[in-house]
Amino acid sequence: MASKLILLDQDGVLADFEQGVRQLWQQTYQQPLPLKERRHFYLRDDMAPEFHRQLAQIYSSKGFFASLPPMQHGISAAKRLLEAGHDVRICTSPIQDYHYCVSEKFDWVCQHLGEDWMQRIILAKDKTWVRGDILIDDKPRISGSLVPQWQHWIYDQPYNRHQTELYRINWEQPETWSELLNN
Repeated sequence: MASKLILLDQDGVLADFEQGVRQLWQQTYQQPLPLKERRHFYLRDDMAPEFHRQLAQIYSSKGFFASLPPMQHGISAAKRLLEAGHDVRICTSPIQDYHYCVSEKFDWVCQHLGEDWMQRIILAKDKTWVRGDILIDDKPRISGSLVPQWQHWIYDQPYNRHQTELYRINWEQPETWSELLNN
């Protein structure tokens, strides 16, 4: 396979956003996150409205994004893709309440991938503006103001399994992304 420009989403692909929410919720409220089943991309859509304010406080709090645990095998997968000769970039979107989010996303990359990956970060509210060959993202549908130039590969999560027409990968299942390692 020829070298590709591979865009990796950060939250839900490299960083375990949901686990971070669960951990901080437990720590803050001394009880498990009141969430039974994941069916929607946005956590708030799977939670009762009376918890929405608390949820927003969790993921907009100082330290949240910097302390997200990495996805199982995500860091090694990103490094292996780079070693295979691909141009690998982290293409991530900040949340609306971005005050801590933006700098902490950079901190997270530096901590888990190293300082040399800082130049590989692309921060964009509209990912359709970003050029690339493949975007690996957990969001089931990505829309924006342009027709994307990349092919969307979906990173497997419970809330996106209804999306069946996209190529699905999982870092824990190397056979789902091994074709990217074969040059």
